[in-house]
Amino acid sequence: MPPTPASPSTPALHADCANCFALCCVALPFAKSNDFAMNKAAGTPCKNLQQDFRCGIHTQLRDKGFPGCTVFDCFGAGQQVSQVTFGGRDWRSHPETSRQMFEVFPIMRQLHELLFYITEALARPAAAPLHPALRAALATTEEATRADAATLAPFDVGALRQEINTLLLKTSELVRAKAPARKKNHRGADLMGARLSGADLRGANLRGAYLIAADLSRADLRTADLIGADFRDANLADADLREALFLTQPQLNAAQGTPTTKIPPTLTRPTHWT
Repeated sequence: MPPTPASPSTPALHADCANCFALCCVALPFAKSNDFAMNKAAGTPCKNLQQDFRCGIHTQLRDKGFPGCTVFDCFGAGQQVSQVTFGGRDWRSHPETSRQMFEVFPIMRQLHELLFYITEALARPAAAPLHPALRAALATTEEATRADAATLAPFDVGALRQEINTLLLKTSELVRAKAPARKKNHRGADLMGARLSGADLRGANLRGAYLIAADLSRADLRTADLIGADFRDANLADADLREALFLTQPQLNAAQGTPTTKIPPTLTRPTHWT
């Protein structure tokens, strides 16, 4: 299902690393784990970051113990902060911007994630009764992304998220109501390692479900609500996610799939899928 065309003022909702000052490699912390080979504090550049803001091991991240980097996606927040909020001034050449830039980046990412969800909701014909309210929410969120750093730093994203989530829940109900299968409710369920191969999950509520290492091979997830579902190491071989609700690139990146896994046209097949 094609997305609603973006207006000229709508920020890009996919990462454009060439126009970002490697904010995810500096602003965010990570802990030594299966996802990261070392600890890194927030505001500290990763040891693999080069002077040109490129990753020195980009093509070897998984081999070098940094699969978490390959999963992350900023929804376009990085280039928005780098090129719009700070007008192309990078934190190396303008160190006085660094503290505020790193503070604003996680806020912008949340705003862009909300824009991603709203844009998808607007692309769903079944949600037509909600489109006026969704367009208003889109305008409010877009306006927030264009604010200056001083306005963004104290911005209450949680309150905005709560308002928009009400619309997304209603969107989910309208879209899933049209699914032909029995609507399974697995919201927030612990489905880690679950054997769901070939399952008919059309119209299922999988919001916030833990699907870590679950076997979803050949599962039909069309019109399933996947917002916040944890797909780390989930097996999506031959699964059908073409019309899944609120599926994001980070969720796909965290999963295991194959060339025959069906995904929405707005998302990209992860390079580690074989």
